[in-house]
Amino acid sequence: MACFLLPCSRGPTAGLEFGGGANGGFTLPDNGVLRGRIRFRPNGASFFLELSDVGHLERPKVTVGFIPLIDCSPILFAEVLGLYERHGLDVELRREVSWSNIRDKVALGLLDAAHMLSPMPLATTLGIDSVNVPMIAAMTLHLNGNSITLSNALWQEIERVAPQFAGDNLPVGGALDARALAAVVAERRRTGKPVVTLASVFTFSSHNHLLRLWLASGGIDPDRDVRLTVVPPPHMVAHLSGGTIDGYCVGEPWNQQSQMLGLGRIAATSRQIWDSMPEKILGTTEAWAQRNPKTLIALVKAITEAGAWLDDPANRPEAARLLATPRYLNVPQDVIARSLSLPDFHIFHRQLANFPWRSHADWFLSQMVRWGQVAPRADMSAVADRVFRSDIYRAAASELGLPCPLVDRKAEGAHPDPWILPTNGAPVAMGPDSFLDGSVFDPRNETSTTFEQQESNHGD
Repeated sequence: MACFLLPCSRGPTAGLEFGGGANGGFTLPDNGVLRGRIRFRPNGASFFLELSDVGHLERPKVTVGFIPLIDCSPILFAEVLGLYERHGLDVELRREVSWSNIRDKVALGLLDAAHMLSPMPLATTLGIDSVNVPMIAAMTLHLNGNSITLSNALWQEIERVAPQFAGDNLPVGGALDARALAAVVAERRRTGKPVVTLASVFTFSSHNHLLRLWLASGGIDPDRDVRLTVVPPPHMVAHLSGGTIDGYCVGEPWNQQSQMLGLGRIAATSRQIWDSMPEKILGTTEAWAQRNPKTLIALVKAITEAGAWLDDPANRPEAARLLATPRYLNVPQDVIARSLSLPDFHIFHRQLANFPWRSHADWFLSQMVRWGQVAPRADMSAVADRVFRSDIYRAAASELGLPCPLVDRKAEGAHPDPWILPTNGAPVAMGPDSFLDGSVFDPRNETSTTFEQQESNHGD
């Protein structure tokens, strides 16, 4: 078997061992040189990393921001594995405290690119956020990974007020029916108790839209019947523990941490609300992408390769070990390992996970219209095309020899079971993409993509 050397930044990762056995392995020794081989299995096909032919990049030194969540892993492990340097990049990773920090620093040029919420660049491009700067999504980083967690106190209310949905009546591993929460909301209204307060991580986020979708499935008006607020992901557990919120929708590891600390219970996962949902993207400003096209493609290639490594189950224990360190998530390793062990809950590369489907953008835009975050516009499809840049990902994938879909849009929610997608190469096995209400969102069918704006004054 061939061996190669990859230079990698010296730091707290030196001396760590990764992989091994039939899948190959490597060690990060104290001299900071990566030795060994890394096997990737994108969409079932195996290949080994080889040294990249690095051409002239417009801006080799790049700053990339991230929020401490499991779904930022591809950005982190592109550094750990030496993939940035392999593609001619000198990347400085910067840990940020909130999504508004990410948005503002990317807009101001303090960050060149960042781990970003999928709807965020759509909102900034539309000018409906506090920042009005056109941004793009160059690739998707991760599918699934979110959950709704409710406090123990709220869960006890549900068991008392709506026992038909809780206890032995709740299927093992099943999602809590939102009608159970609706019963508590009605009970609190009758008795004059405080309204239920639920947090998401940002107004323009998949978490906000998933939380609203789950609430609406139980007949709850998210803007009239409960109070929605925003809390940064790393602060969710503390707010739940302190009683300032009754529940939240956030990415991992913050749901598993609350549950393992005995502070709350997971009511529903993103897989149960919208399976294979796009959670985070690699975002940058449209202007930066235009000025640095080769640099951006190199960045996408490095992160894509890291995602493929993360999707190998043999690598998950090492991933959990490194993510737990203070430099990254600073959370107990067993919390992260438990989340990473859940079947298909963290998809970093398989199922064409990195392709920025414009139908995902269409869906987020439709939800913004539905909940009154933006007025209906005739050019929404053009906005989706402008922001979700499948052309950039296609260029990077072509250089890596990876397949891409033949189209940029697909019907969302139309596949309750695994299915096969034709590509420009071999067909790719895809996962289910069902919505909890059984709906189908097809951008090619106008009747399925049109949502009436609700009457109440929506927004967080």
